[in-house]
Amino acid sequence: MTGSLQEISPNAEIVSKQQALRVNTNAAVGLMNVLKSNLGPTGTLKLLVGGAGQLKLTKDGLTLLKEMQIQHPTAAMIARSATAQDDITGDGTTSTVLLTGELLRLAEQYVAEGLHPRILTDGLDRARDACADFLKSDFQVALGEDVIQNSDVLISTARTSLQTKLDVALVEKIARAVVDAIQTIYTKDAPLDLNRVEIIFMERQSAMDSRFVRGLVLDHGGRHPDMPKVLKNVHIMTCNISLEYEQTETQAGFVYSTAEEREKLVESERKWLDERCRKIVTFKRSVCGPDETFCIINQKGVDPLSLDIFAKEGILCLRRAKRRNMERLTLACGGSPILSLDDLDKKQLGYAGKVSEVSYGEDKYTFVEDCPNNAQSCTLLLQGPNELTTAQVKDAVKDGLRAVKNTVEDKAVVPGGGAFEIAAHMYLHEKVVPETAGKTKLGVQVFADALLIIPKTLSANAGFDVQESILKLKDERKATGMAIGLNCRTGEPMLPDTEGVWDNVRVKRQSIYLSTVLANQLLLVDEVMRAGKQMGKPKPEDM
Repeated sequence: MTGSLQEISPNAEIVSKQQALRVNTNAAVGLMNVLKSNLGPTGTLKLLVGGAGQLKLTKDGLTLLKEMQIQHPTAAMIARSATAQDDITGDGTTSTVLLTGELLRLAEQYVAEGLHPRILTDGLDRARDACADFLKSDFQVALGEDVIQNSDVLISTARTSLQTKLDVALVEKIARAVVDAIQTIYTKDAPLDLNRVEIIFMERQSAMDSRFVRGLVLDHGGRHPDMPKVLKNVHIMTCNISLEYEQTETQAGFVYSTAEEREKLVESERKWLDERCRKIVTFKRSVCGPDETFCIINQKGVDPLSLDIFAKEGILCLRRAKRRNMERLTLACGGSPILSLDDLDKKQLGYAGKVSEVSYGEDKYTFVEDCPNNAQSCTLLLQGPNELTTAQVKDAVKDGLRAVKNTVEDKAVVPGGGAFEIAAHMYLHEKVVPETAGKTKLGVQVFADALLIIPKTLSANAGFDVQESILKLKDERKATGMAIGLNCRTGEPMLPDTEGVWDNVRVKRQSIYLSTVLANQLLLVDEVMRAGKQMGKPKPEDM
């Protein structure tokens, strides 16, 4: 990203005080202009091209800020701060960049007329605090303690997040899958752990074939041709035991002088493994009823002869399972990991309604499905015809999961479609500006006017007249006193609660604070200087 931002000359050591703010403002506005066309469900896409010819189609602000080559130092600082917001809240990167750029653009006009930046920053801080209080006390919609059962609001929140990144036809299916995943891993009075949701990608069929699996999808299958491919009413034995010859930890060797002695050595080693396999087979026969089956998922290896024993007994055995899958298996199916074959107990086994092995080309997958209702882990199976599609769905699903998670933890939502920005803008002008004395009110006015960048951008991206849309929204808000947002399909004012357009409380709050801090810091910069090569490195005397 080099063409739209003013660059600092490599030979210049100091940028004059008159130019410093202009340099920072141009950087922020340039970055804002790059991202603003992506905002909202009607935003456009960007095509990222890597150095080796890699391609990625996206409209996700986080992906753009991370993947773009940003050379301007101020723009790079804004990009890093905005991506930090995504790490905390999972969304709001584009809104933060837009609000930061607009704050600097409007503030520069007052500074150019001689107003000291410190007066503006005091006004911005006052407006930020008033805006945050307005959000907390008057605008957010509380959902109560049973928010996890409110599927309609959760789906609407997921849909609002996904609509900005996926096609309309795919949004409904993915939104339902995301909500099902959060409801599966939810445990009362415990933090939501998104690591319990396994996300599997398959480059096959279309994205519409993506689905939620109440269980796990393992990216490997059985290693014996005679093992069953489909099991029902399955007892799941998750274990971490060795069923193959193991190398010694220290160097060791066996000396034999005849072939008979070697045969005895091999026989004794095989006897040890056969005894372990017989224990498992006996245990299987004792726990399985007439219509029940048995599946072993082992984290360590299983040798071919042991696999043959299990195949003859009708047992599906998977070896060398990944550690993360072993942890999720016990959460999804129940039971506990088995680390020793002594004192085997039926309580250590999990349960699944169906276990099936599926082959797609050369790849094998094992589906562990229909787990108990108290399962605490699940899988989102994402499919697509190519890498571009699967990458786009992957980014959207992660944002959707975070959006629903935030809603459950906040126990509240905010009306979307620019409704909060319109209401906060009018609140600051009507309540806060008259109560603010002196020049500080100019900073409050800058903040209030900067908030309109969100509904303005939504209107512009949808192809409507910006000024007309803003006037309609203000008039409707003033006439009804209700939360009024922009309908991006019709360009008319709407009630977000009736349309199901909801944003996260923490995303709005974090965006307000972060953009204000960034704008304040950049407004107070009066010189931009080239530092030495050792900047940031500890000096020898400090070590």
